[in-house]
Amino acid sequence: MAPYRRPLATALSAVAAVLVAVALIAYRWGGSDGGLVILNKVHGHFATMGWLALVFLIAAALLGAQRPYTRVALALPVAVLGVPVMTIFTMLSLLGGGQEQSESLGAPGREDRRLVVERGSAMIDPLWFVYVHQGEGLWERRWAVGYFNGDADDNELREAVWTAPDRIRLTTSGGVVEEVTITADGRPDRTVSVG
Repeated sequence: MAPYRRPLATALSAVAAVLVAVALIAYRWGGSDGGLVILNKVHGHFATMGWLALVFLIAAALLGAQRPYTRVALALPVAVLGVPVMTIFTMLSLLGGGQEQSESLGAPGREDRRLVVERGSAMIDPLWFVYVHQGEGLWERRWAVGYFNGDADDNELREAVWTAPDRIRLTTSGGVVEEVTITADGRPDRTVSVG
């Protein structure tokens, strides 16, 4: 057995463990209600991180064992269990459609607070997600302000604007106006859901 195989297998296992740990941390602390924005961005790459971790684990099993039968005995169960699970997980994450930032407006008089509108889809229906980001750099947090499902034309988000440093006005294409107050720590007093 080549002398580099064991250390390389250990390194690959460690990288896989780090990927899984980062994914779990992002899942736990990267949500839309007070989660860190940086972790929320990692949250969007779960499927990629899962596939990489799976490949690294299989490679570690193939490199780390001395005998061919042991390699197969270690790598085959990981592949047989991991590939279908990751395939299902990837398909489910693709059905979510993903979100893209379409607008970002700074709060008047505050450099640490932004209104962020993201657009996505649920199969054929357009969706809008409205968030408040507060803080700067790695400590920037995110809170959900509203969700709009454009399955009916009247439910589409037409406008999201600041009316004051602590107030947001959300207007639908049907003319419905919702006002949301933002507390000192960045939390909205309520979450609007339309459609």
